[in-house]
Amino acid sequence: MLYPLTFQPIFKERVWGGRNLERLYRKSLPPGATIGESWEISDRPGDVSVITNGPLAGKDLRWLMQHHERELLGDTPSPDGRFPLLIKILDAEDKLSLQVHPPVEVAAMLGGEPKTEVWYVADAATGAELCVGLKQGVTREMFEKKLRTGDAAECIHRVPVRKGDAMFLRSGRIHTIGAGLVIFEIQQNSDTTYRVFDWNRAGLDGKPRELHVEQSLASIDFNDFEPALVSDVSVDAGAMRIRDLVHDPLFIASEIHVQSATSILLAKRLQVLTVLEQRMIVVSETISVELRPGQCCLVPAGSKVAELWAEAGTRYLSAHLSE
Repeated sequence: MLYPLTFQPIFKERVWGGRNLERLYRKSLPPGATIGESWEISDRPGDVSVITNGPLAGKDLRWLMQHHERELLGDTPSPDGRFPLLIKILDAEDKLSLQVHPPVEVAAMLGGEPKTEVWYVADAATGAELCVGLKQGVTREMFEKKLRTGDAAECIHRVPVRKGDAMFLRSGRIHTIGAGLVIFEIQQNSDTTYRVFDWNRAGLDGKPRELHVEQSLASIDFNDFEPALVSDVSVDAGAMRIRDLVHDPLFIASEIHVQSATSILLAKRLQVLTVLEQRMIVVSETISVELRPGQCCLVPAGSKVAELWAEAGTRYLSAHLSE
């Protein structure tokens, strides 16, 4: 019988990373490293999350998928046998490369994987921005010309953001994250990223980072102009206010703000819960998991009883598979 599961984060050093995950969420980061990503739940080759609680502590997510896929996922099987979601926290102390993830039809030709994701801004410096989609009227010819002169960023739509904003990114949408942002990312299980421009900077090894110009040009949707942030409208649901972030064929994600202390019986489906503010406790018949900001819990579809308790002011993200 599975139960609510927690995992050991996998830290990724990045040239654009920082130490904010230590400051905000008390993550035990490697000394002196600029950590850009914390992979909270991952079933990627070479980067598989290890369980940290209960009788299955020490087992990993790959083992779970191999031996308990139906109990974990419920009636929505994985098309490739891997856990379908990848959950990350990003710390962009500096701006990321200008990049794109290939759409399904292009990914197949290029030998990559499509990647649709949603970003939730958890912390933002004054003046922080996302660069997402093209400015109205930019053509492929114009973009390629600016790329040759090192001015590709002039073609990209800039969106000022603050804490609590969210952006949906389907495959094919060109994008970058500006400096001074901490972002929670919910995405399909993929790690294909094509860099089209990287500000002429060196990587951690002191050498220019690899670019993928041809793949990027084949992947960019040149009809994707000036996308808007996710709506900030939320609706009352008892003691909670719920804001839909994305309702995609791949996954559904919401931001939930607890107005008054409450407990709810969780639906019998796979859910990933990520605390943003305050705390919550997830309880099953055999396990109780307390979650603080920056911590995740995977609630398997086959958990016999799973109940969530949250104190007033708790804010968290909830993600589950589309049915």
